Amino acid sequence: MNRHDAIKQFHGGGDRIADLIDESQAVGLPTPDTETPMISRSVRLPLETYERVRAAADARGIGVTTLMRQWIEAGLADLDDSATVSLADVRRAIASLAHPSAA
Repeated sequence: MNRHDAIKQFHGGGDRIADLIDESQAVGLPTPDTETPMISRSVRLPLETYERVRAAADARGIGVTTLMRQWIEAGLADLDDSATVSLADVRRAIASLAHPSAA
């Protein structure tokens, strides 16, 4: 059945679509990459902001949504004073204290 015929059957209220669904093979869903339930939300960003986020994610070797999630989690942790800091960030902070840049 082509798309046009399927749409016609659907809008006609016939049982043919239900029969096709019943006759089709079961399709396995992809395995989630995390055990934590996730939801998807749309965020509108200016192009320049998105490009900066993408560049930051690329520099870290991670995806844009992963980086955004990390930033959101860090911001929330900061709100309730339960912030965790990566070892790399601690090392950078210590190094900047040992070698302050000229301002």
